[in-house]
Amino acid sequence: MIYFGLLAIACGLIGFAALGCGIGQGIAVSGAANSVARQPELYGKIQIMMFIGLAFIESLTIYALVISFILIGKLPKAEMVFEALKGLS
Repeated sequence: MIYFGLLAIACGLIGFAALGCGIGQGIAVSGAANSVARQPELYGKIQIMMFIGLAFIESLTIYALVISFILIGKLPKAEMVFEALKGLS
């Protein structure tokens, strides 16, 4: 039973991956905007590097989403949990 409780907590904590990705994307875009403001002639190169970095950050978010779906599929049905809890009391 502890296994399923920890699994449920892990599913909830995966949301922090999305939070971290959002913060990382904001920092990346901010850095790119600052770089373009300092050297406008390098706009194309900075934009390409920013898009590649954002793609890597987004891939982490997608991986976290897939892992959360897999973990949620491993959780037992609610009826089974309620029956187990009735047996404990």
